[in-house]
Amino acid sequence: MRDILIKAASEVAGQIDLNGYAGNDAGSVGAALLTKDGNIYTGICLVLACGLGFCAEASAVAEMLKHRETEIEMIVAVTDDGKVIPPCGRCRELLTQVNRGNLNTKVIISRDEIKLLSDLLPDTWADKT
Repeated sequence: MRDILIKAASEVAGQIDLNGYAGNDAGSVGAALLTKDGNIYTGICLVLACGLGFCAEASAVAEMLKHRETEIEMIVAVTDDGKVIPPCGRCRELLTQVNRGNLNTKVIISRDEIKLLSDLLPDTWADKT
């Protein structure tokens, strides 16, 4: 499944010309996630010069939520040059807040390594509330 998700994320990654302001970027990172129900959703990042935007993982999560799913089995993010990268802290928190069970999500952090989200986000603030 790792290779299928990496391929899906790679297929949506790729620079998109926004014909806008300098510094605007879309598609430099693609993400793919597998839900507990076996569905795959993808997303791309959007970076705007004014500071607005979102990560590819958040885009994929939004796509998943449109289909009324919240539980993620596995997730990956891939740059447009094919490098697998781990999710940023904001995305790690997002995955957890969508469904607390997502602490058990397998996160592909490199082509050879998978970690549980709980290992990447220990001692969540929600654990203390």
